[in-house]
Amino acid sequence: MKNARILLVEDEAPLREMVSYALSTAGFVPQLAENVDAAYKLIDAQLPQLILLDWMLPGLTGIEFAQRLRRDEYTRDLPIIMLTARSDEADKLSGFEAGVDDYISKPFSPRELIARCKAVLRRTGAGEGSETLSVGGLCLEPESHRVSVNGTPLKLGPTEFALLKFFLQHSDRVYSRSQLLDRVWGRSTSVEERTVDVHILRLRKALKPYALDHYVETVRSAGYRFSMPDTK
Repeated sequence: MKNARILLVEDEAPLREMVSYALSTAGFVPQLAENVDAAYKLIDAQLPQLILLDWMLPGLTGIEFAQRLRRDEYTRDLPIIMLTARSDEADKLSGFEAGVDDYISKPFSPRELIARCKAVLRRTGAGEGSETLSVGGLCLEPESHRVSVNGTPLKLGPTEFALLKFFLQHSDRVYSRSQLLDRVWGRSTSVEERTVDVHILRLRKALKPYALDHYVETVRSAGYRFSMPDTK
């Protein structure tokens, strides 16, 4: 949960500053957007672990933005907390029907905000990106950027590290090349799909001396899957 990226979409500058300070003090990494266009640019570059979304935004309401995020495969699983001065039950129901995970009424205290963020991250599992990942003797430490096999350090390039981290977090599910580009490189990347194959080969080559390369499976006409040892 520590160092989780939290995107705040809020058009009021004083509130952005207050929330940014509270998030930073709590150990989160705040990303700030004053409107939907700015939010999309940040999301396309790198998915956050959580979105704090103001209801009333210029151009497009928070509810409409949430609905768009839920319809997009790239963003449909992003946890969303709605921030709003609207506290009527009907308004809250509208937010939940749009796919919002939680609802905080303005004004709110920094302590309440942080508690709600932690609760949603814990409930959705979205804040687990900084926790050590391990399987079959393979250990990846996101914060220190270290990988080891049975205690022996394993050297990986930054892209192979990101790929392995993603696979460990999403094992036994098939991802196409385009999905991997979106989730690992970021949607705004100009990298071609065949580049994914190159980095998959490099990852397998690094794992092969430890007989772990078979964990990264090619699924014909579909993409790649990281298969856990007990499923072999």
